[in-house]
Amino acid sequence: MLEKFEGNPILKPIPEHSWESRCVFNCASFYDGGKVHIVYRAMGEDNISRLGYASSPDGFKISGRLPEPIFCPEGEFEESGCEDPRITRVGEEYYMFYTAYSSHAAQIGQVAIKVVDFLAKKWEWGKRNYPFPRVNNKDVALFPEKIKGKWVIYHRIPPHVWVAYSDDLAHWENSNIVITPRGTGWEKVKVGAGAPPIKTPRGWLFIYHAMDEAKIYRLGLALISLENPEEIIYRSKEPILVPDKEYERKGDVPNVVFTCGAFVKDERLFVHYGGADKVICVATQRLNELLP
Repeated sequence: MLEKFEGNPILKPIPEHSWESRCVFNCASFYDGGKVHIVYRAMGEDNISRLGYASSPDGFKISGRLPEPIFCPEGEFEESGCEDPRITRVGEEYYMFYTAYSSHAAQIGQVAIKVVDFLAKKWEWGKRNYPFPRVNNKDVALFPEKIKGKWVIYHRIPPHVWVAYSDDLAHWENSNIVITPRGTGWEKVKVGAGAPPIKTPRGWLFIYHAMDEAKIYRLGLALISLENPEEIIYRSKEPILVPDKEYERKGDVPNVVFTCGAFVKDERLFVHYGGADKVICVATQRLNELLP
């Protein structure tokens, strides 16, 4: 099980900021340039999701937070917002996948930004791409390196986690189901990707979320073959994080823990997650105690 930080939640809405006055949640998080970067989903008075930015020296204490969003919806596919960012570094760029939400569908959005610009807080995002237009699809996690010459993502067409491959990080194909709900217990109804996979000597560490019939969201853990993203080496029988604190049980959507960002620092896994679609929290565990 992950250990929850006693100081949770680490990020809350700011009533004076109209774009993030209601809730902040479901954030990408990663360690680079000597600090932890948090790109979070925020909602305010108009119920449209935008992405904000905060930073931390240690993953716990917030040392910086910008007063304005760094990424806002554009065009017909995003008329209702940009949700649930996940960020992976590839070379000298960060690739961000997110949910583009509109009346058409909740579908995948994809964009890149140069590392040097991101670290300098120059929000010069590239062209937006929609790999599966008008397909009900979300929860995309990009592997940080090629596997057998292909880039790989996990994505979620309900109720399964799927895999897709690309030669150019723009066009995705050959989708197959990788993880299916077990049909009972805490992951009976649906499963979806959490944070981007993390490479370990034992396999790719993959955190996923699952929902049961009571619409309670929990987090599970899987290990994926380093050579084959469709080969599941291990899958936890019990969840590694459950919503049992008040800040996880009461909020915009009750009984939810949901992650889009995790990283390893000093042999410890950090998982930043949304609590009840209202606040942002963090939980950790030593990697050697978590891996089977």
